[in-house]
Amino acid sequence: MTGFPLTWLYAPGDRPSVVAKALTSGADVVVIDLEDAVAPDRKAYARSATAELLRDPQPVPVHVRVNAPSGPWGRADLAAVSPAPGLGGLRLPKVSSPSDVVRVARRVVSARGGVPPLYALLETALGIERAHAVATAHPSLRGIALGEADLRADLGVREDTGLDWSRSRVVVAARAAGLPPPSQSVHPDIRDLDGLLASCHRGRALGFLGRAAIHPRQLPVIRRAYLPTAEEIDRAETVLKAAAMTGGAQALPDGTFIDAAVVAAAHRTLSLAHPP
Repeated sequence: MTGFPLTWLYAPGDRPSVVAKALTSGADVVVIDLEDAVAPDRKAYARSATAELLRDPQPVPVHVRVNAPSGPWGRADLAAVSPAPGLGGLRLPKVSSPSDVVRVARRVVSARGGVPPLYALLETALGIERAHAVATAHPSLRGIALGEADLRADLGVREDTGLDWSRSRVVVAARAAGLPPPSQSVHPDIRDLDGLLASCHRGRALGFLGRAAIHPRQLPVIRRAYLPTAEEIDRAETVLKAAAMTGGAQALPDGTFIDAAVVAAAHRTLSLAHPP
């Protein structure tokens, strides 16, 4: 794992064997899903199985995507998993306003006291419009991300590029709020690894960092797309060496202009390639 999570692997909460495999898959974070991946008649079992698992520390951070906190399933999910010692974070679906986050923060207490880390999923037009307000809703909010399947349906978007404005808005909102860059939403076709790679490159160009996955075979592709290439590492090292020799703005021998922003980007590249 780098100093930043790059892979977030979803696993259905009602299938403990799949969750167990996810925990040894090499994913940086495992997200146990109690929401979309679980049928209504399996919600109670998924909740109890997840709470049982999280009684103990796990080998990787484990987040739980709960059902809508305003409904009975979501309230039961929060009560069951929030105090669990093995919980690494709560992922809140369909957040459309800061009050959605605040209400959860007032309701939950972690095993260590205080509010567990919260992550807001923006999946509606209203959520996107309020992205920055959501991102600054509460000190325990540690990240925001898109839920693209629901957002597509809400917007009636047919082409993938139709979501680019929403993607950029979430990236900007996270940065403006001082949060980490958001991770990309899942690529739903687990067989289409070439399409996944191309989509990851596009997401990286838009400012995302890492991606959610729904199958372990997607993890190496995501990691390869988001880790700096040898050429990028070489370039960053060249920039930092030049910056260390002389202060202020300057140009490299190839004519590329270097200033503080370029140096900061080089530091970020190397922090991904060589985590502390």
